[in-house]
Amino acid sequence: MLKYPKDLLTLIAHLKKLPGVGKKTAERFAFSLLEWDNKELFEFSEGIATLKERVQACAECGCLMDGVQCSFCDTSRRDKALLCIIGSSRDAYAIEETGNFRGLYHVLGTLLSPLEGKTPDSLNLPHLEDRIKQLGVEEVILALDSTLEGDATSLYLKEELQKNGIEVSRLALGLPLGSSLDFVDEGTLSQAFSGRQKF
Repeated sequence: MLKYPKDLLTLIAHLKKLPGVGKKTAERFAFSLLEWDNKELFEFSEGIATLKERVQACAECGCLMDGVQCSFCDTSRRDKALLCIIGSSRDAYAIEETGNFRGLYHVLGTLLSPLEGKTPDSLNLPHLEDRIKQLGVEEVILALDSTLEGDATSLYLKEELQKNGIEVSRLALGLPLGSSLDFVDEGTLSQAFSGRQKF
């Protein structure tokens, strides 16, 4: 049986690493790329090669920046009394789509998972506590995935933050158990924000 050329197999192997992309889809993508003209392929490959240089996380909040300034940290346009803690920078965009939240964000970047070696030290709690003090945050909203890891992280953060007298609430209403925020629709997420409860 004939095999695809080596370079095409390498491309297919890379494409299969993308979430939700299996062997057949990766093959379709690879053959589609063969039909692109050289200029499109160059722009695509350059975009991938420089992605991590051009799109970086804000050192303050952890959200993605477009250029050198973080639009998520602009306190002139946002309510600094509210701080929403999220698991990944992608979650900020899902929340922004609802139009219900005008506070600031703090990206944890990881959730507690002792089996994977992700302990409370991975959460960088001192940085979070410093931000809360500097901004004068009055309420922290925990918007973590409704999974075992997300629930464990929320419980841990609640206990730690309440020691410092911080009001802590958590998204409620309609978030299915075991769900990831990026799979939740705008309406459900919007309802979860407005129906958040003290935690």
